[in-house]
Amino acid sequence: MARLPYLEADQVAPEYRDMLKRNTNLHKLLVNSPEMARAFNGIGGYIRFKSKLDPRLRELAILQVGWMEKSEYEFTHHVKIGKEFGVTDADIAGLMAETDGKPSKLEPLAKAILKGAREMARELAMSDATFAEIRQHLSDEHMVDLVLTIAFYCGVVRVLATMKIDNEPMYKEVLQQYPIPGVN
Repeated sequence: MARLPYLEADQVAPEYRDMLKRNTNLHKLLVNSPEMARAFNGIGGYIRFKSKLDPRLRELAILQVGWMEKSEYEFTHHVKIGKEFGVTDADIAGLMAETDGKPSKLEPLAKAILKGAREMARELAMSDATFAEIRQHLSDEHMVDLVLTIAFYCGVVRVLATMKIDNEPMYKEVLQQYPIPGVN
């Protein structure tokens, strides 16, 4: 159960109702602080719609953070979002294999990005070797977008966990296909 209320459109000032167009528990809770919610939505919107980073690779990095942190909410939401941006079931199986240290059929850049996301989630920073490997394939702009995307979602999973935001029932079906170890 969430630690703060989920607000509906009629419970917020008209100038903030646009932030509830994505009818998710995350957005309904964050709008308890409408200006912070607007700032949060700004970076999230940039990541999803304006970043020039390949969207499939971006979503794989986000999924890796959700998987590593055992964030049911983040992982299940981004499985659905990722599929809109080209992530396949084979990609997700590859992510799980890579996380377990097993071989996958993912291309080298995807493997390196997943490794970088794991390092940032667990070790605070991407190692020099992983950064250099990814840097061989991405521009400076793409590197900044990748690192900030991973860092943002490391923060998002902590917000979800601290606020105890409930996952919507429609996303729970994803767990049947991709059960997260240690998550009911």
